[in-house]
Amino acid sequence: MVFFAKTDKGRKRRMNQDYVFATDQAIGALPNLFLLADGMGGHKAGDYASRFAVEELKKYIADAPKDLPCIQLIQDAIRDVNERLYELSMEDENLNGMGTTLVTAFLDGSNLTVSNIGDSRAYLVHGNSIRQITRDHSYVEEMIRRGLMRRGSKEYLNSRNIITRAVGIEPKVTADFFEIELSEGDYLLLCSDGLTNMVDNESIRNIIRERSSVLEKVQALIDMANINGGKDNIGIVLVDPYREEVES
Repeated sequence: MVFFAKTDKGRKRRMNQDYVFATDQAIGALPNLFLLADGMGGHKAGDYASRFAVEELKKYIADAPKDLPCIQLIQDAIRDVNERLYELSMEDENLNGMGTTLVTAFLDGSNLTVSNIGDSRAYLVHGNSIRQITRDHSYVEEMIRRGLMRRGSKEYLNSRNIITRAVGIEPKVTADFFEIELSEGDYLLLCSDGLTNMVDNESIRNIIRERSSVLEKVQALIDMANINGGKDNIGIVLVDPYREEVES
C-alpha cells in the first residue's frame, strides 16, 4: 500500500481549516486508517473542530477494546467525538457554531469501508472511471435527489456550500457507511470540497491516472485547484492499495 495526505490553504482563505491523517499501521482494532475533516466556524473555531475531530477519533479508536466490530467502533468513536465537540461549542463562545465534515476509511485486504458526514467525499478511481462512494449531506444534493434542482444551475452553484449534517453542530449525528470490494488498479481518494468545487471529476481522474508517484498526483491535484481559483482550503488523502514499493 502506498498513500499520501496533504492540505493546502488555497489562494483565498487566510486560515487552513482542513485536517488529514493517514497510516497503514494498525490502530486499535483497525488494520489502517485514513481520515479527512473540513472545519467550519468563525475565528479559529473551524480549525479547532477539524483538528479535534481527527485527533480525538484516533485516540478513541486506539484506546477502545480490540474485540469490537470495526464499523461499531467507528460509529462509537464518531458519537463520542460529536458529543464532546458540541459540548465545547456550547461552553466557549469563541467556538460556538463550530463543526466539521468527516470522512473515514480503512482497508481490510480487498475490503474497503468508508463513512462520511457532510460534503467531503470519497472516490474510487479505476482506469477510465471515477465514482463517488459517499453521498453528500448538502442542501443542493438533497434538492437534486428530490428532483427540485438541476446540477450546475445558478441556484446549485450559489447554494452548494450549505451542508445539512456535520460533526459538532447538534448533540447527535449519524454517519453513512459504505462497503466496497477493491480490485487491482483501484485508487481511493478522500477530499474536501476545496478540490471538487475547483476541479471536475474528469480532470481528477486524468491526474490520478498519470504515470507518477502518489505524492506527485496529490500535489498535481492541489496545483490544479489553485490554478482554477483556489477559493477554499484543499484537503486530500490518496491511497494506492496494491502498489508495493515505498514512496518517500
